[in-house]
Amino acid sequence: MSEIVTEATRDTFADLVASGTVLVDVWGPDCQPCVALNPHVEKLAEAHAGEMKVVKLEAPKARRLCMSMGLMGLPVFLVFKDGEEVDRIGGPAASTPAQITAFVDKNLGASDTGSPDTGSPDTGSPDTDSGEGVS
Repeated sequence: MSEIVTEATRDTFADLVASGTVLVDVWGPDCQPCVALNPHVEKLAEAHAGEMKVVKLEAPKARRLCMSMGLMGLPVFLVFKDGEEVDRIGGPAASTPAQITAFVDKNLGASDTGSPDTGSPDTGSPDTDSGEGVS
C-alpha cells in the first residue's frame, strides 16, 4: 500500500473520516474484484491527493463497523465529507476502474476530467424553466 492510502481499523475509522472529503474503499482479501481494483485505488489516491483522502477498510477485520453501516457485499466505496457519509457505490456497480473513477469525479464535482456528467440535478428541473407553454 502506498503512503498516500491509509489503512483504517474499527478504532481509527471515525477519526480518519472526520474531516475533509474521504473515499473509503471497503474491501476483503478474498474478494477478487476488490483485489483487482487495488492498483486503481492507489492511482486515484495519487491523482486526487490534494482533494481527498483515501482510506481502506478491510471488512473481515471490521465486521461490526461494516454491519453498523449496512454494508453487506463487496466491493463498496463510500464518500464521507466532514464525518458524514454522502454517497456510496457497491457490488457490480463498483467493479471496474471506470465506474470508480466516475464515482470519485461525481463526488469531487470534477468537470475538467472529461468524465460525462451523469444525472445533473438541474436537467429538466422546473427551476430552470418558467413553466410557460407547458400543458
